Amino acid sequence: MSADQAARKVIVTGASGLVGTPLCANLQASGWRVVRAVRRPAQNDNEVMWNPQTGKIDQAGFEGATAVVHLAGENIADHKWSDSFKQKILHSRTKGTLLISETLAKLERKPETFVCASAIGYYGDRGEEVLTESSAPGGDFLADVCVQWEAACQPARDAGVRTANTRIGVVLSPHGGALAQMLLPFKLGAGGTIGSGQQYMSWIALDDLARGLQFVVENPGLSGPVNMVAPDAVTNRAYTKTLGKVLNRPTFLPVPVFALRLRFGEMVDALLLASTRVAPTALEAAGFQFEYGHLEPALRHLLDRD
Repeated sequence: MSADQAARKVIVTGASGLVGTPLCANLQASGWRVVRAVRRPAQNDNEVMWNPQTGKIDQAGFEGATAVVHLAGENIADHKWSDSFKQKILHSRTKGTLLISETLAKLERKPETFVCASAIGYYGDRGEEVLTESSAPGGDFLADVCVQWEAACQPARDAGVRTANTRIGVVLSPHGGALAQMLLPFKLGAGGTIGSGQQYMSWIALDDLARGLQFVVENPGLSGPVNMVAPDAVTNRAYTKTLGKVLNRPTFLPVPVFALRLRFGEMVDALLLASTRVAPTALEAAGFQFEYGHLEPALRHLLDRD
């Protein structure tokens, strides 16, 4: 990175989260000045206040930023999906994104780049169909959330800010998300396929996701939807066998779907039984190189089982 780039400022929402933490570390290591968006009064020059619930935001604090990365949003797997929680999921994405987007559009010194998280839930349950950034959205709840989430970026796009919607797959990390929740039952020998096991899972190692997001920030040729998934989408059966192999544990017992539905409701069909086979077409076309493009090496790295 050049000396000019080294002075650039990037504002990150969700900076302390699973994805934001390594992203901020990578950006700082590359010479960026990272300013974290926080939901309390800023305590120093490396923080800026915003509160999507109240609609308050320190607009002046966003002036002069080169890039803004928006990762904040309600964890969709935190609770069973009641109607009220589904509204919370939607509003935590659309209201926060619209607040940021409208703020960027009003700035005198607008950022060059706005990178906003989205999700592969955009595509819905699509069986074996290979999905690229040009594929149509699905028709379920998560797809509708993602469509509205991405649409909330329009004010920034209309104001001339390069805007990318990063459709993130299942993030693999032992510190949070799906993999962290699976480790205990798999280590106890109780891991197994879910449903038919034929549903596709599009995943990405946390390391590659953090690198990929920075790549989008720094690559002026990327805008619009960008799939953030490894090129090796796998079926649930293949994932189960691979994780069992890496952990050296049996995976004979199928997970009873009725019990999952009883406990988690609609979320099971959307997150565990839906088949979403996504390709990272835009990333690869732009020259991004995955460090962990295949599942077994990724799991061995993440779980320190090399």
